[in-house]
Amino acid sequence: MAEPLGVEEVRRALAEDRAADDVTTRLLGATARRLACAHFVAEGRFVVAGLPVVAQVYAELDRDARVEQACPEGEWTAPGAVLAQVRAAAGSLLAGERVALNFLQRLSGVATLTRRAAEAVAGTGARITHTRKTTPGLRALERYAVTVGGGVENRGSLAAAILWKDNHWALLGRGELAAALATAPGGVPVVVEVEDDAQLEQALAAGVRHILADNQTPQRVAAWVRRAGPGVTVQASGGITPETARAYAEAGALLISIGALTHSAPAVPIRCEIALPR
Repeated sequence: MAEPLGVEEVRRALAEDRAADDVTTRLLGATARRLACAHFVAEGRFVVAGLPVVAQVYAELDRDARVEQACPEGEWTAPGAVLAQVRAAAGSLLAGERVALNFLQRLSGVATLTRRAAEAVAGTGARITHTRKTTPGLRALERYAVTVGGGVENRGSLAAAILWKDNHWALLGRGELAAALATAPGGVPVVVEVEDDAQLEQALAAGVRHILADNQTPQRVAAWVRRAGPGVTVQASGGITPETARAYAEAGALLISIGALTHSAPAVPIRCEIALPR
């Protein structure tokens, strides 16, 4: 049976924060053991992602915690909206507050940036995806947030697909691509990054069906789409933003990878309000 979303990441984060050794909350004495309620409240407009991870935070801290999701995952929310309500011992709520907020703010930021890019290319047939420029230790969660935002998953690790890039070209030489790819294990997807017309021709001659056009203009991507012809996926990458994504989609790129989705998405504003029941 698969573990809940984010369980390992949550455990690492709680251990890093030493949530079991909250010296401030101990000063509350018996009050820390009283049942209290926490509300996670939006302070801006964004796409919500990470509520299952918030639930996992409190499941780790308090087996009696009850989490009620008040906003659907993947929906736009507005300032003042309650995203989730958690009922648990006051001490548990305080111990998990920062970790829960860190995950929720970060993942919602990724989902929001992804949604903006996905909306920008709507109706073109192009899909938005991420790169491997992720936060160390959080790749699985950030990839999840991209899908919540309307993107699709890309290569998740070096073992998931062959991606022949500029440094591979430099190390092996221009005339050896076909021979190298002939030794690839069966069933592993093959993507070749090309930076000029000569590399494109070599890739097509080697039977490559997925081309990565890196750091190219939309005009050049359009030319390469025409040259590659039907049946070859041309993916655009390199410095693309939600504002420029549509130009690449209209050029014929079927996949648009944006590193900023995970390496530069700003955390969204969310607050946590904790109170004892009246």
